[in-house]
Amino acid sequence: MPTLDPATTALVLIDLQNGIVGMDLAPRTGGEVVETAKTLAAGFRRAGAPVILVHVSFADGLAPPQAVDQPLPSTNPPADWSQLVDGVQHDGDIVVLKHHWGAFTGTDLDLVLRRRGVKTIVLGGIATNFGVESTARSAWEHGYAVVLVEDACTSASAEAHGFAVKTIFPRISRVVASADVTLG
Repeated sequence: MPTLDPATTALVLIDLQNGIVGMDLAPRTGGEVVETAKTLAAGFRRAGAPVILVHVSFADGLAPPQAVDQPLPSTNPPADWSQLVDGVQHDGDIVVLKHHWGAFTGTDLDLVLRRRGVKTIVLGGIATNFGVESTARSAWEHGYAVVLVEDACTSASAEAHGFAVKTIFPRISRVVASADVTLG
């Protein structure tokens, strides 16, 4: 993978929050993803590139209002459900609150990125085939180059994660390991 320009690249991390990180996830735990994300974020901060932390909170419980065949639970989550996990956020990071799976829908993320001259988004988080994939698709549709960090993602199952990584992401992004992300 080529060296990324920190002046035009941002790290976007999806849903590394209390109510999601502790869920039963695969192919890696939420804690493993958080540790990988922290390492990536430290490198971006050292290089002077933006770190954007996206978290989700649905208006009434966990379920968006549309009728679907497999709705999310519509319970009222604990008060700290949408708070970022300890140690992820540092001074200078940008925090975006979303109300849908994708980080672009209904937020100012595109404006935040464009005002900083960002052309490339390095992306990770939970869940690979929900919030991360939705954000990657929108980023690609908005004209950003997308780099998906496979080991900085996980999902509800290894199969769901693998399908997105092998089938969807190669058509809209470069898929890399965290060790291959280099800012120059």
